[in-house]
Amino acid sequence: MRVVVLVSGSGSNLQSLIDDVHAPGDAARIVLVVSSHPGVKALERAEAAGIPTAVVGLDGGERAARDRRLADVVEAADPGLVVLAGWMSILTGDFLDRFPDRVINLHPSLLPSFPGLHAIEQALAWGVRYTGVTVHYAEEVVDGGPPILQEPVAVMYGDDAEALTARIREVEHRLVPEAVRLFAAGRVRRDPSDRRRVQIVPGEGE
Repeated sequence: MRVVVLVSGSGSNLQSLIDDVHAPGDAARIVLVVSSHPGVKALERAEAAGIPTAVVGLDGGERAARDRRLADVVEAADPGLVVLAGWMSILTGDFLDRFPDRVINLHPSLLPSFPGLHAIEQALAWGVRYTGVTVHYAEEVVDGGPPILQEPVAVMYGDDAEALTARIREVEHRLVPEAVRLFAAGRVRRDPSDRRRVQIVPGEGE
């Protein structure tokens, strides 16, 4: 499966994909990394791995026009899957409609709890005992697409944002490659009659 990854910053989740699913012989291959900002660490990670890169930013323009440019760049790479790995910009239907059911995102909470920005800080402020990580289909509603994979993370007494973030990142770095492997194996099914229902088809021996 050809995979395009969209990034905006340091690219730690991109690195987990490079390390876990990008090796020769794996079922998935990252064919392009696109950043919303130039000069970020994620681009350096991609270039070090020999992966082509591009930058498509707002540049003071209209978001819909940016998304059409972005869709053209991504479509040229012929992806089977688009992964938002820290892409810090809302995508409109001008992009998402070009890749139906092929764009996934991750979020540092157990959605639908704490969507949007500062999810980890929100979890701490609420005093919840568990938060987590969600890999979900990307839709125009922010963090509103149905979950594909979720895993809880315990919130420990005395946690601050840095400590909780570190444990959440560990889960992200496992869950995102796992989601890509499931898509590459054809094991993710979205119910056509109930779009919020997602099935993970058991693999052989499961």
